Amino acid sequence: MKVLITTFGTRGDLQPFIALARGLRAAGHDVAICTSTGYQSFVEEHNVSYLFMDNELLRLSEAALGESNGLGGNISIIRQMVPAIRRSMDDEWQAALAFQPDLIIYHPKCLGSYHVAEKLQIPAMQSLPLPFYPTREFPNPFFANIQLGRRFNYFSYRLLEFPNVMYRGTINDFRQKTLGLRPLGRFPDLLTRSNGRPIPVLYPYSPHVLPVPSDYPPHVHVTGYWFLDHTPDWQPEPDLLRFLEAGTPPVYVGFGSVGGRKGEERTRTVLDALQKSGQRGLLVSGWGGLKASDLPENVFMVASVPHDWLFPQVSAVVHHGGAGTTAAGLRAGKPTIICPFMADQPFWGRLVHQLGVGPKPIPQRRLTADALSAAITTAVQDQTMQRQATELGQKIDKEDGIACAIEVISTAAPEPLISTTISKESGSFV
Repeated sequence: MKVLITTFGTRGDLQPFIALARGLRAAGHDVAICTSTGYQSFVEEHNVSYLFMDNELLRLSEAALGESNGLGGNISIIRQMVPAIRRSMDDEWQAALAFQPDLIIYHPKCLGSYHVAEKLQIPAMQSLPLPFYPTREFPNPFFANIQLGRRFNYFSYRLLEFPNVMYRGTINDFRQKTLGLRPLGRFPDLLTRSNGRPIPVLYPYSPHVLPVPSDYPPHVHVTGYWFLDHTPDWQPEPDLLRFLEAGTPPVYVGFGSVGGRKGEERTRTVLDALQKSGQRGLLVSGWGGLKASDLPENVFMVASVPHDWLFPQVSAVVHHGGAGTTAAGLRAGKPTIICPFMADQPFWGRLVHQLGVGPKPIPQRRLTADALSAAITTAVQDQTMQRQATELGQKIDKEDGIACAIEVISTAAPEPLISTTISKESGSFV
């Protein structure tokens, strides 16, 4: 079977799909990933075929995440989003024309893939490492700290339809002018195919972290995490090895993709917290979330390092609460301190605390040296928390989320696969 995967966003939005692609290839399927060109080398270094998607939408999204844009800057970015989204949808279509897939697996931020699958009359599956299917058991993860009961929980997922409503004109332009399909109505249900059948959903997170809601229908699958481990030829730099061997396991601190003008201020807070708690620290600068030119001897900084290699060697992990970093820390069995910025990050922070594998999350706006020092001290000294983190890590490590997903992909297609050949020039069936 030929499987086209389309995804967009940060590295965390891409890594699980590369892991899935590698698993599908090992199972004998032909797989390609369509994502922003900024990640082409990352895809190809894992021996996965890459298909083009313009990088402009990724650039604009990264700019919108910056901390120094101001209201006027973000309004300007939003205005540029519409044509960039339109180009990305065209790129999803061109990728399908080039690859001729039997199945499309897409991140919902790829707004064109649902419609491409409709045009090609092939199965499609939606996937992301975050629970966005409506349930009464917990609210839309973007409302993690709002607890208003089961009715609000279910209603909160309606807000996830906003992008399809906001960009409906752009989507309909794509459907009509590029695909030759009828326009969508005012409030389209994009969890259902035009033939009335539901779109299967794959959620690559662990049911040990978030149990499957009792009101999820059978076509929604929580598979377990899809981990992408480091390549065999990767080697740590000698200075990093020397630092790890020179003392007690350090505390990992990294804040992912969000950076901006507060990077140096945030780093001072972290260094003060490490000093107050008496812990060694390993800082990962990422895309500017942490910045420093002068570090004490008990702190080491690197730009990036594979989590699956590093996390087993640290005492605790401090991070922003991205789904991928959270998964890696929990898998390693380490107490986790989440300092969220936005979006789904508070959701994972709240879950980690509820599971007893980390202190209460500290929102970035409330991040102080005293608060972080207290959390670090708890994480490295609380034996109950350490035991529970170890036990959860062992459960996660026994899962095989990729194998589960491949089984679902092989057996749960919403309709028989249709072998269709398409003219790459016109996009018409031949």
